[in-house]
Order: sequence, then C-alpha cells, then structure tokens
Amino acid sequence: MNNRMSFLNDQADFRIRRPEEISYLYFPLASEVGLKSSVTPLLGGDAKITQNSFLLSPTSSENLHNDRSTRNFWIRIQDQADEMKVWSLTGASAKQEAERFTKEQEDSERTAGLMWQNLKRFAPGLGIAGEVTSFIPVRDNAEIHIVRLFNTSEKPLTFDLVAAIPIYGRSADNIRDHRNVTSMLHRIHTGTYGVEVKPTMSFDERGHQLNRLTYYVQGTMEDGEAPVGFYPTVQSFIGEGGTFTRPRAVYEDLPCVEEGENLAGTEAVGGLRFAPVTLSPNTAVSYIVMAGIEEDPEKISEKIEQFGNAEKAMAALEETKAYWQDKVNIRYQSGKPDFDRWMRWVSFQPILRRIFGCSFLPHHDYGRGGRGWRDLWQDCLSLVLMDPGEVRSMIVSNYGGVRIDGTNATIIGDGQGEFIADRNGISRVWMDHAYWPLMTTKLYIDQSGDLDVLLEEAPYFKDAMAVRGFASDDEWVPEQGSNQLDAEGKLYKGTILEHLLVQNLCAFYEVGEHGNILLRGADWNDALDMASRNGESVAFTFAYAGNLRALAQLLKLLKEKKGIEEVTMLQEMTMLLHKDPRFYLNPKDKEMQLLTYTRNCAHTVSGYQIQVPVEELIEDLEIKAVSMEEHLRKEEWLPEGWYNSYYDDHARRVEGTFTDDKGEENVRMMLTGQVFAIMSGIATEDQIRSICENADRYLYDPENGGYRLNTDFHELKMDMGRMFGFAYGEKENGAVFSHMAVMYANALYTRGFAKEGYKVLKALSDQALDFEKSRIYPGLPEYFDQTGRGVYHYLSGSASWYLMTVLREQYGIQSNLGDLILKPQLQKEQFDQEGKASVRFVFAGKPVTVVYQLGEKEEPTGKEEGYRIPRSEIEAFPEEGGQIVIDLSL
Repeated sequence: MNNRMSFLNDQADFRIRRPEEISYLYFPLASEVGLKSSVTPLLGGDAKITQNSFLLSPTSSENLHNDRSTRNFWIRIQDQADEMKVWSLTGASAKQEAERFTKEQEDSERTAGLMWQNLKRFAPGLGIAGEVTSFIPVRDNAEIHIVRLFNTSEKPLTFDLVAAIPIYGRSADNIRDHRNVTSMLHRIHTGTYGVEVKPTMSFDERGHQLNRLTYYVQGTMEDGEAPVGFYPTVQSFIGEGGTFTRPRAVYEDLPCVEEGENLAGTEAVGGLRFAPVTLSPNTAVSYIVMAGIEEDPEKISEKIEQFGNAEKAMAALEETKAYWQDKVNIRYQSGKPDFDRWMRWVSFQPILRRIFGCSFLPHHDYGRGGRGWRDLWQDCLSLVLMDPGEVRSMIVSNYGGVRIDGTNATIIGDGQGEFIADRNGISRVWMDHAYWPLMTTKLYIDQSGDLDVLLEEAPYFKDAMAVRGFASDDEWVPEQGSNQLDAEGKLYKGTILEHLLVQNLCAFYEVGEHGNILLRGADWNDALDMASRNGESVAFTFAYAGNLRALAQLLKLLKEKKGIEEVTMLQEMTMLLHKDPRFYLNPKDKEMQLLTYTRNCAHTVSGYQIQVPVEELIEDLEIKAVSMEEHLRKEEWLPEGWYNSYYDDHARRVEGTFTDDKGEENVRMMLTGQVFAIMSGIATEDQIRSICENADRYLYDPENGGYRLNTDFHELKMDMGRMFGFAYGEKENGAVFSHMAVMYANALYTRGFAKEGYKVLKALSDQALDFEKSRIYPGLPEYFDQTGRGVYHYLSGSASWYLMTVLREQYGIQSNLGDLILKPQLQKEQFDQEGKASVRFVFAGKPVTVVYQLGEKEEPTGKEEGYRIPRSEIEAFPEEGGQIVIDLSL
C-alpha cells in the first residue's frame, strides 16, 4: 500500500494517493457565512448551516464507510461497439468498491489546501480520467464542484454526465425522529439549472415551524449550458431495487424529467443530466455543479451568474484559496520543512473551530453546534497571535457570560457576547471555567499594552441558577432578561477586573475537606463527571493559585503604569476579601463565607460600588495565593515523586501506588496535576525534574504520540467519572490527549525546561506527520487512540496551545505591555543547514520576520533576559513589514 502523504509547497497543500483505502478520512470545507461541509475521499460527508438545516444527511464517523448516498458524478461512456459503460468519477460505484485492493483497482489521488480539495481518478481501460475540485466561496452558502473530464484514449470519446447529490433538507434530529414523515413535507421543483427542495415546515425540538429555507443542487456545462433533464427524487434516480452505488437511472438510461416539474412528499435528489459530448483525444470538458441553502430563492439563480461557467468558477476558487491563506499569517522556516508546513494546518485549526464549533464534523457527532465557555477563551489565544483586530471587543463581550457568583453561562449563542439561559434547568458547573479568561486577557494585554481593557465595563449573566448551582432563583423569569439587575431593576455592570476578581475569589473559597477546590461537575477533563459531592481538583487548585498571583501582578501594573490607586468593586464582593491567613486553614469557614456572599446575590445585587485601595487588594490576593501554595506543597506531593491531581467522590486521593484485590501493585499517575503544578510556578525545579522522570517512566508512549493522560487504573471508578468506563487508551482514559500534552510542553518551556518541552511537542508532530500511523490529514487531532490513529480531528483546542507554544516559547515571540520580547528556546536540530531558523508574523499591525542565526556555537544561547524591541520601532516598519536578525552565538 502506497498511501504516504506529501506536502507540495510552502502553502502546505498536500497530496495523497488512493485515499479511499484509508478509513475515517474527512476534510472540512466552509464559508464565513454559515455553510459547513465534511468531504470524504469518495465525496461522502455532509453539509449544513445549523443543527436544524442540513443540506446533506448528517454524517457520523461510522457513516463514512456505511453510507452510499454520497455526492457523485456518473459518466456514461458510449464505446466503439455501441455499448454503454458506466463510471463514477468519485469511485463510489458498486463495481469500483468491489475492485478495491485488487489488481483492477483504479488509481486516484487527492490534493488539498486550506478550504479546497481536488480528487483525480484514472480509468485507462475506459480511456477517460477526471477530476473534481470542491470548495465553498467565502461569502456564499454553496458548495462548488468543478468537474473536468479528459479523453485519455487515442480515439474520440462520447459520453454524458449525470451529477447526483442527495438532498436531505431538514434537521439532524429527523435522522431518527420522523425521517419518513418529514420527507412528506418536501416540495420539489425542477428549475432551468437544477432541483430545488423547500419543505413546508420543520419538525424539531423547536416545535412545528414554517420553513423558510430552500435546499438546491444546480449546474451548468463549462459554457453555461443548462442540464437537459433531472432526477429529482430518490426513487426516480435509484429505481425500484436500485442503490446509490448502482442507480438504475444511470445504468438503464431511465427517463428524466424536464424543467418546470413539481413533486411532493418524498426524499429528494439533485440529479442533473447533461447533454452528451464527444471529445477528441487529449481534450477535456468542464462542468460546474453547486449545492447549497438559501432563504431567498432568487439568490439561487444568482449563483449561476456568479459561478455558472468554468472561468467564473475558477476565479472564485483562486479567491477562496487566497482568502484562507491570508488568514494564516504565521509562517516558519526551519530545518524541518514538513513541520513548518504542518504548522500551517495547526494554525488553521482554531479558525475551523470558530466556524464549526465543537460539532459538525463526523467524529464530533454531539451537541448542537456552537462552542463552549472554555472554547471561547482558548480560541481567542490564537486570534490574539494571528488576528488581533477584533479581539478586544470579543474579550469584553465574552465577560458578559460571567454570573455574579463567579460561575458562567454554558450555552453560547451565535452572536458575539450572546449567552442563553438553560431552559432545561441543568445546573452543571465546570470548576475550571473561571480559570481561562484571565489567561487570554493577560496575553492580550501583553501583546497590545492595553491595560485599560481591565477598566472596561461589562454586564453579568443572569438566569435561574443561583448560589453556584446549589440553588434556584425562583424569583427570576425569562422576561427579566439574561443580565444581572440591581435591587431597583437596573442593569448592573462591573469592570473586567471585577469580573476576574469574582471568578477567581469564588473559586478560592469553594473547597472540599482536603482544602482543594471542589471538582463539581468536572474540570477541563469533562469525563471526570461523577464526583460532584466530594471530588476535588488538585490540578486546578494549582491553576487558580497561579491566577491569584497573576491578578496581583496586573494590579501592580495598573498602579505603576496608569497611576491607579483604587478600583471599584460591588459592595457585596468585599465579603470575599479577608487578610487573616489562619481563616483559610479551615475549609468549612471558607465554605460558609462563600455561601454568605452567593446567597446575598441570589436574585439581585445592591448595585452599590465601593473604592478598594489597590495595595490592599494586592495584599489580599497574595496572602490567598501563598496559603494555597503552602497547602499544595505540603499536602499533595507524593512520595513517588509527583503531585496528586484529584480526590474522588469518597474523598480519597486517586494517585500514588495502590494494591489491588490480588495483592498486585498498581501505580496511578495523571498528567493534568503535573501540568498545572509546573505552570503555576509552585513545583520547584527539583520537583519538575522528578515529575519529568516519572512521566517518562509511566506515561510516555513513543509509538502513540508521546505522553498519555494517565496510567491504567484497572478500575471502573464510578466515584470519579465516565472516563474510567472507556477502554484504556481511548479518549480521556489514558489516550495521548493532545491538549494536555501540549500544555505540559508549554509549562516546561515557561519554567526553562526546553529540551523536555521539545520532546513533548516533537512526539506529537512526529506521530501526526507519520501518515501510516496517524491516518489523518495534516493537523493535530484531539487524541491518538490505542492504535496510534488520530481521531476527533480539526476542532481540538490543542491547536491554539500548540501554536502559542511554538511561537512564544520555541521561537520566543513574546510581548510585554505592547513591546516585542524575543526569548527563543530553539534546539539545534530546528535550524536549517545554514544555521538559521525564522518566523514571520504580525505584530503591532505590521508583518515582522525574525531570523535567528546559530553561528558557530553547538547549541543556541542568546541573552537570558531576551531581546526587547519597543513597539514604536515595529510601528515604524513600512507597510510590507521588516526583518529582525538575532545572532544567538553572541
């Protein structure tokens, strides 16, 4: 099998031969205005705008090899003996499937770049070859497929084309809920260029609603000529007893219908039959086929004007390519060109997650689209680095999802700053959610120097959930809106700083019997979801201790740089300030203090704000941070040489050395606690060395991408979470989980352990780039499974962290209050043969190229404190940018 993937250029376009031989492959296509598609090697997959508007039938990972109803282009060839031969350009015919892995198998190859792909297939026995190039224009909700067919024989070739794309046209819910009944809603019309389906209404969780969307498939020949007929229904296309891989309309030349036909109450197909053509040897013909969704039917015919001939379609393709390439404005040049190109895909993944959310690709077959709270902030990390223009308003808007009790909305709307009350009354609280906003905000401030953002005001979110999910506000009704009101019924707003304080202070007080912050519904690891009473997250107790330190530092900067001596706080929040460290030793005292505050704010707040001296606030935060740090170092360091990460719902420590029922020892180690112990600065250097040694011994698996999330506990821990029900090596139960592995690397780099951090990142990239192991297109998946295959591709938050770690830690492109700081931690093997490694990025609105020169030294060094380039110098660069050269041998 020769399926090895290869990059073609520095744009990171890639090619793979016979991709249909690999299971579970899919590729994302999307626009900026709603349409999102997945495309398989046989042009399977789906297309949709929302959960309730699927153009093609919803596709999960197992559908990829089960479904026959794919996008297809059928060619009916008239041979010299006047016999009809049928060929599928996509390879999705019963005959071609039967010939796979035999000597009769046709050759094929797939080439793809950012938001476009090309599939080529060769049938020398039939004297024909073809290709289909697929993309979605940036501002349109239509897939465009440019089909091109070649006569590879030495004689004239006569054939006709039948394009067939099944039209599902309704909510994903209807796959198992009234699929047959909802087909009866279809109203199908054949126009001049294609088939349109407009259901009368929709049945889904929203109830019975009037439908306003039209789903369509239409096409032209290269000169704009319309199809000669249509197969608008499943039955008219596949025929009685037929299938989508052997449709009787194609094989038996069943009659098609003409323009102007109206049908109703059945499943639809966009079947377009084009006029026969005769090609001379070594000539070609093109077709343009479109599939999309529109609310305004007139816009469907406008698509023919926009894209309805080969020249217009190719121009749109080039515009689409250029748009997405410009979006990924970070480029690397090192001694590892494949890695540099792979990084373009990793850098592109946060853009994909902004568009697709956490649903809408085959492995991501859960949820109803959109992103979660954690995703909002982690995706902003990459935007701060790549596209900072709109980040300030995005950050301020996102704080509108914080509740006055420090928790946050969990249902995110489509619009910026839109948060939705949970009408189901589910009061699940993820204890890590308050951690992420500060990290993103601090990065933004470092990049921009914009300390004033801390003083911007934002509202608080309000719904029926109160007292951090332990009570319900029976006085609240939806008509009051989803913003926190004061006692007079007026909208209450607080500064971004106040939002950060309430998030982190409330977390500080919400502790369990061991003095660590309660796990509640889960933390970053969503699968630790069965320890809501007594579970504790030691891992994120480390994280919040680091946040308190960071908040104190921001307050010092506000005072030093802006001359601010006092900041405003809601009067009730002063209950959370308490300087006596002895008070923090008793978890019950902390619990009662938090309860007093949250009960006071259960429905409304006073609205009164008081001035708090900055120095007093700094002192309070640092005392709290010290109390946490001392507790963690004293109580959670294990004799085995690493930190405990959790307590289960029976209040038992989960890590260390355990003896099972058979008397055998079971070493239990989890990566998450080590990451935040290091990242927070609490783990000492000696402890870091010990953690690394044990992680290498118990968690490192070079055959599967590096560091596993945990060892095998050999127990179904019903007092901890569903992860222990997964097979070991799958998802959160011991897989090489990219997100936490990358955060481990980041933590190591930030503490100066560059070689150890590089080992983590290299293991992940090596696994992903080894196609024979990972079986995925370029990029970083959510995890590598027990066989080493990458799964849950494209939409992982790990990509933002990988991008940030490579750029900021390896290449040292850091910032401080708006100035550029260069502190590289590159390894010698990352330099090219000339001893150079460079990165191009945007800073202060200007393109900047930083070139590091190794010189004569064996290992790169440079200044320990780094190199500071004032923002004003960058702003003085010409519009095309400038270059900075750093000699690391000096």
